[in-house]
Amino acid sequence: MRLWDKELEGYREEARAMLEHMPALEKFSSDMDPVERAQAARRSFDQTMPITTSESAELSMIPGPAGDLPVRIFRPAGEARGLFLHIHGGGWILGSPEMNDLTNQHLAEDFGLAVLSVDYRLAPESPYPAGPDDCEAAASWLLAKGPAEFGADRMFIGGESAGGHLALVTALRVRDRLHAAERLLGLNLVFGWYDVNGTPSQRNNGGHTDVLDPDNLRFMTECFTPGLCEEERRNPDISPLFADLKGLPPSLISVGGYDHLRDDSLFLAPLLAAANVDVELQVYPDSPHGFQGLPTKMAAAAAKRTDVWLERAMKQAGI
Repeated sequence: MRLWDKELEGYREEARAMLEHMPALEKFSSDMDPVERAQAARRSFDQTMPITTSESAELSMIPGPAGDLPVRIFRPAGEARGLFLHIHGGGWILGSPEMNDLTNQHLAEDFGLAVLSVDYRLAPESPYPAGPDDCEAAASWLLAKGPAEFGADRMFIGGESAGGHLALVTALRVRDRLHAAERLLGLNLVFGWYDVNGTPSQRNNGGHTDVLDPDNLRFMTECFTPGLCEEERRNPDISPLFADLKGLPPSLISVGGYDHLRDDSLFLAPLLAAANVDVELQVYPDSPHGFQGLPTKMAAAAAKRTDVWLERAMKQAGI
């Protein structure tokens, strides 16, 4: 079984050449206080990962479980074809909705989707279940307000890395708590994190260059789920790889071959298929975590294939 086609095979040499330009998360002493270490990681991330924001974004607040919840909204030119809840990455400890402004603007302008990107609470200051609770609140608001506010009532959910984790957790909550699975159009799960106890690649990705490393992954998990044992972290609301996946909408799973989170995606895809979910797995060879931010043909191919999947999912849904 091949995990990628001839087109992607032809981009491998360029992808490997770009690895030397890939920034790594700064390493901080494990003796640091978790809050202090997380704050240092945020400062380092902001300095090494510049963000281009969009003037199209509307800053707003919606009700959240701990008070007003900040969101960024992107509106299409006319009535929306559908809704899109976006959840940013950052290992549950850093990142912001602004990281994906340009992609979210693209979804609004080129696909007619009303996009809401949620600024959920971060760990370790606000550990589990704060982040998932905020994302569920955003999903509930978007489903309730979508028809009147945007002219659409069905929703995609998508996110990257920890945002992929939160996207899947939120979809399961939409199914089980909000009882609105029929209003989900699809899931765009980008190099997500689905077993916080650690899949094989989380522990060892073959020594390849990657923005992630096992120590930082373990630190992020401890920040998100402090004091929990391995069995408690198998709760499907924490590690959705252990969830009952039946009844979820069409899903696109994308991951790089050198990503420390590669196996999370490789394990999730067949489990979704076994649950009779329409799932597409896209593996991008010789590519690290966050490869879609690199100026490569591999990244361009990933963006194009995501667009193709998105349009196909919308047509299948009749919108």
